[in-house]
Amino acid sequence: MEYLERRVGLVNDRLEEVVEAVDPPELSDELAHVALSGGKRVRPAVTILACEAVGGQPSQAVDFAVAVELVHNASLVIDDIIDRSGVRRGKPSAWAEYGYGPAIICSDGLLGEAFALLSVDDQATQIVSEAMVELSEGEATELVARPTTDDEYMTLARRKTGVLFRAAAELGVVAAGGDPVTVEAFGEYAERVGVAFQIRDDVLDATADADDLGKPTGQDEAMDRPSLVQVTGIEPEEANDRARAEADRALNALDNADPEETAALGYLRDLAEFVVVRER
Repeated sequence: MEYLERRVGLVNDRLEEVVEAVDPPELSDELAHVALSGGKRVRPAVTILACEAVGGQPSQAVDFAVAVELVHNASLVIDDIIDRSGVRRGKPSAWAEYGYGPAIICSDGLLGEAFALLSVDDQATQIVSEAMVELSEGEATELVARPTTDDEYMTLARRKTGVLFRAAAELGVVAAGGDPVTVEAFGEYAERVGVAFQIRDDVLDATADADDLGKPTGQDEAMDRPSLVQVTGIEPEEANDRARAEADRALNALDNADPEETAALGYLRDLAEFVVVRER
């Protein structure tokens, strides 16, 4: 566990540096409220681990990992506004703490800092730009065209969550100088992990205790928001099975990349197992 904590620590230290350098101080405070308030740091961990799994060093991927986390947090700020969710990670969400206008500016600031970090590499910038296009398409679809079938839900889950996971892994491979085939294989692994993560999120929203989760539960049902449970009517246990199937496909994609056996690769495998049983 110390292995992973050291790598997440690198991300947290760099994240603090980026946020503290933002001007004016009021905006820096708002970014800190969002980006430094905790969080699992799953996506940046994927970036670091993917880089190491193909022979790179953590230092090569830290800025890209921070960029992914900033993009993720920017999307959460907007999600909370859309959902009128007043709590995030056990604390007031950005709009609840500062108001709608400052929260939107905060989201813009997070994105700006992310792309400043990515701008040193054209491929990295393209990867995240394309992910953001799909992410926004997913958010728009959720608002105007609620999925009614299993396939439509899976497309939405891929766009809302899977694509940013994909970007996280691809950035790690790019940072290490990996070839296009390896970039694609690690991307598929991470996208499927992301979809499994989203399905499990749907289950937790329907079944978990809000205090344990650190955010309101029952939001999907209350807002008639599409989750796998809402769209298909399946029981949470069956939804968990679906998450498990996606995680298995993720592991197959990772095996197809045929990387050397390393500690980083082991942690990526562990992540695919963890996302389907997590309780937060």
